[in-house]
Amino acid sequence: MNDPGPPAAPWLVADIGGTNVRFGLVAAGTRSVVDVQAFRCASFAGPAEAARHYLAELAARQGQAFRAPGWAAFAVATAVGDGRIDLTNSAWSFTRSEVERALGLDGLLLLNDFEALALSLPALGAHQLRCHGVMPVARGTLAVLGPGTGLGVGGLVETDGGWRAIAGEGGHATLAAADAFEDDLLRVVRTEFGHVSAERLLSGIGLPVLHRAVAKVQGLPFEALDAQQIGQRGAARSDPVCERTLDTFCAMLGSFAGNVALTLGARGGLYIGGGVIPHFIEFFFASRFRERFEAKGRFRTYLQGVPTALIIEPHAALAGAAAAIEGRVARLAKANDHAA
Repeated sequence: MNDPGPPAAPWLVADIGGTNVRFGLVAAGTRSVVDVQAFRCASFAGPAEAARHYLAELAARQGQAFRAPGWAAFAVATAVGDGRIDLTNSAWSFTRSEVERALGLDGLLLLNDFEALALSLPALGAHQLRCHGVMPVARGTLAVLGPGTGLGVGGLVETDGGWRAIAGEGGHATLAAADAFEDDLLRVVRTEFGHVSAERLLSGIGLPVLHRAVAKVQGLPFEALDAQQIGQRGAARSDPVCERTLDTFCAMLGSFAGNVALTLGARGGLYIGGGVIPHFIEFFFASRFRERFEAKGRFRTYLQGVPTALIIEPHAALAGAAAAIEGRVARLAKANDHAA
């Protein structure tokens, strides 16, 4: 693709997960994401079709005031390379050029969804977070992870030129047990799956797998439930198997989060995103998450100094996608200055 020059506003931003896609627009001269709408991915053949539907609805509402976007940034729940994008937990498959042509865009930025979420972290305020005590400080290195349909992981590093996001696929790292009960759980799950990643249990698609394993290890009757049902019953403490499943989920997520914080050296803070935990916030904050986050032997004191916070801002990834375009504007302006 030839460089079309600085991206012209408005910008189209999208947060594409395994289940839902959210779109928004960023108007000229602002950082605010407006006109946010969400759709089920399964309702459309791909992101271009979903975006056309979203833009057509906006055009019908706004009439002559509507301006088609020149650039877009899509945050996608998969690894991003130079070729075809295949969503890990969705049937969507596309290329950058296909979407650019279909939407008549001057350019399209593609980034991992947790790369986008990481870019949103420095601008998040206290009203957009719920913290385990001390609020994270936007300096140094930050980490973010979150269970949605899958399990995303990302990081953010402060540099002389601003912030640089780290895109990773840490959710597919091997999950470790921290006690005998979890040893038994992983042994059960390994009979079903050759590799037990963190995402295999600590995600929307993972909760039912974890629930089955908890029932089997405890020798209790198993009732097939989806992630939402498990979360509701567990949070209400109305079902012993669901409650133990949710307790184990939060504890193992805490251990995994501690691993991420240590690996990245994220002393500025670790943030939790994703769409799963907001369904049982009170249970989560009363859980063993923070205890297990800190339980790293000789490095307990290190992790005690790392703040953790739940992102309660629902459109943070869209703001991060907008920040990615803004960063491109700044780089192009700097390149033009040097050329002049």
